[in-house]
Amino acid sequence: MRDLTGERACVIVGAGLAGANCAVTLREEGWHGRIVIVGREHGIPFGRPPLSKTYLRGEEPISAWYVKAAEWYDDNSVELRTGETVQTLDASQRRVNLEGGNTLEYDKLLLSTGGRNRTLQIPGAALTGVHQLRTVAECDAIRADAQPGARAVIVGMGFIGSEVAASLRQMGLEVTAILSRTAPLESVVGSTVARVLAEIHLGKGVRLVTNDRVVAFEGSDRLERVITGRGDRLECDLAVVATGIEPDVAAFNTGQVALDNGVLVDEGCRASAADVYAAGDIANHLHPLFGRIRVEHYNNAEKQGQAVARSMLGDPRPYDYVHSFWSDQYEHNIEHVGLSRASDQVVVRGSLEERKFLAFYLADGVMKAALGLNRGGDPEAQPDSELRACQALIREQTKLSEKALADDSIDVRSLGVA
Repeated sequence: MRDLTGERACVIVGAGLAGANCAVTLREEGWHGRIVIVGREHGIPFGRPPLSKTYLRGEEPISAWYVKAAEWYDDNSVELRTGETVQTLDASQRRVNLEGGNTLEYDKLLLSTGGRNRTLQIPGAALTGVHQLRTVAECDAIRADAQPGARAVIVGMGFIGSEVAASLRQMGLEVTAILSRTAPLESVVGSTVARVLAEIHLGKGVRLVTNDRVVAFEGSDRLERVITGRGDRLECDLAVVATGIEPDVAAFNTGQVALDNGVLVDEGCRASAADVYAAGDIANHLHPLFGRIRVEHYNNAEKQGQAVARSMLGDPRPYDYVHSFWSDQYEHNIEHVGLSRASDQVVVRGSLEERKFLAFYLADGVMKAALGLNRGGDPEAQPDSELRACQALIREQTKLSEKALADDSIDVRSLGVA
């Protein structure tokens, strides 16, 4: 590693996907000064999707998801300081204060600390056997308890809860899921698609306890049962609480950067303080198409990390990515593009019964999002896929015919073309 002491410094707070992608892009696209990544979590920066899927099931090492191999950081003079915590930001002095009293001065600063799991403030939440999932260590703890035949309770059926439920069933566990709505992911994909997802989980043997909540965990030395608001007593050996995350902004809550559901940033990912930026789960971004949004998916962390580096380097283009994400549950693949809302009208092409379809989400005839279940193709990897065409339709914001959208004889890629 070259000694860059005295050179311009970019400090990246958060050693996750967004922060590492920023560092890689900075170095590859012309930043010759110092780059320092500081992160609380030990290890090489990586993408988290396998924690609820292939790594949890023991099918893939976490190293397969490293942003860059360990040696890249030394080879490219990027200081990787994991296991360290930033306590406060002093934007007026252009420095961050670390736990233990050390400081780092910056010319550019990226805030990319991601999120912290929401916790349940209920009796028994600290019992051994009650798990959350965000880190490798937390995943390893779930794996240790997830013996074939064990009884697991999943609290929450968003993406993490749904994927963990699927993985534990594939690992031979009995699984009960408790959710506040009538079907998994209903608030994201709408009731039509959510009902199909519920049928998939039910068909795989997951018991769904709907329109309910957990009020207590019980056990002597470790978890033995879960108590719900309706009074159900569910005997179990482990539980995974998957009730979402909150932006990890405690170190930045000094009044020097504007906060509201994360760090408020403009189209170029710039925060309210000079030369301070944010990316990933923590960034509440002013999107040119969608308005102000905060996105918690892998593709956004990767691409926004890259975009913020270019913004630091003077690129004036806004970060206008038409968001996409995916989820794998059992043998089924979900691909989603755009930003759907509960009030959107849903038009389906294909077969809900055969679980192979596209769902289009419309507002006043304009496509806002699209979802493919076992159909549509990866929009990031397949330029000619149906969902890549949907990204273009979302960006164009032209009115579309519901009849044409539902008609499988009309190529999606031809819609919206004059």
